[in-house]
Amino acid sequence: PKKVFFQNPKDRELFIKSKLVKKKKTDLLPGSGIDTEKFKPVEREARKAKNLHFLFIARLIGDKGLVEYVDAARMLKAKYPEAVFNILGTYYLGNPTAITQDEIEMWEEEGVIHYLGAIDDVVEVIAEHDCVVLPSYREGLSRVLLEGASMAKPIVTTNVPGCKDVVDDGISGYLCKVKDADSLAQQMEKVLLLSEDERSEMGKRGREKVIAEFDEKIVIEKYKSAIRKIFS
Repeated sequence: PKKVFFQNPKDRELFIKSKLVKKKKTDLLPGSGIDTEKFKPVEREARKAKNLHFLFIARLIGDKGLVEYVDAARMLKAKYPEAVFNILGTYYLGNPTAITQDEIEMWEEEGVIHYLGAIDDVVEVIAEHDCVVLPSYREGLSRVLLEGASMAKPIVTTNVPGCKDVVDDGISGYLCKVKDADSLAQQMEKVLLLSEDERSEMGKRGREKVIAEFDEKIVIEKYKSAIRKIFS
């Protein structure tokens, strides 16, 4: 290949160090890009802090940190019973870490989470929530987090490649330790304890970061520039 793109610097370093690709052939892309006009803030009535709605969006597998999310929700529910913890995503039973329908139903019966099913257009669902959570073990560059941040939602995610790249810790969201439900609960609680103005400002800064670094126009221009150089 004339050009090889990576979506985060960690993966790029790994491939170069392993001599799978020459450094001069590589470049970084800010993910697949995001349509910041489609994913934009939606005005709605503010909720009381203790009644915040958290949203996990991903395939229903353990590697996305779903079990940690449920454990963190259980901890926070004991302290903030009015808080809501929702899950949106498809079952993926071919995966070794797949979460089953029985497990989801068990968690629902326990009163910890609500399962919203699976849909293609997530804009309306994100709009109805206050915070997007993805405690994934690793991503290329999480599109879910880009969508949430672009809609000016505070983000809570893990301090791992492909997730941490989207969030400025303490500024546009919070980073937690990977595979650590206690750490995740602590960071989610920080969102609960913010004032409405503080959450709004955090979301605003997240959207500004997405527009500046991850807009699809930036990705398209990178591709066009690479093609021009190759054919010239």
